[in-house]
Amino acid sequence: MPKGPKIPSNYQTIMPYLIIKDAAKFIDFTEKAFGSTQGHKAMRDENVIMHGEVMIGESTIMFAEATEQFQTQTAGIFVYVADADEAYQKALNEGATAITPLSDRPYGRSGGVKDPFGNTWWITSPL
Repeated sequence: MPKGPKIPSNYQTIMPYLIIKDAAKFIDFTEKAFGSTQGHKAMRDENVIMHGEVMIGESTIMFAEATEQFQTQTAGIFVYVADADEAYQKALNEGATAITPLSDRPYGRSGGVKDPFGNTWWITSPL
């Protein structure tokens, strides 16, 4: 199998890149709902995040504030957590809306929410 590119520390071969409104609030949402830590953040000016990164476990999500040039681009994100019930409730507490209720599935306990920024999160924990 061919060897891939040399990837910088804390990065993965594929990472979502979201263009969202209220990017600063996205950092708070991921921290409170999923225990993320903030990585790199570059500001366009004192109020606009030009490029931001959060880490959830060993995965990086990159994002930026939507602008006239770069319109909102949301994603569906599948995230494994230790306790799906807890993370699901935390996400709802932080303004997400339920899409599918939590239930036991062959791959784990899972449910879906839409965050305040338009992204869908499939929150799952092993059974």
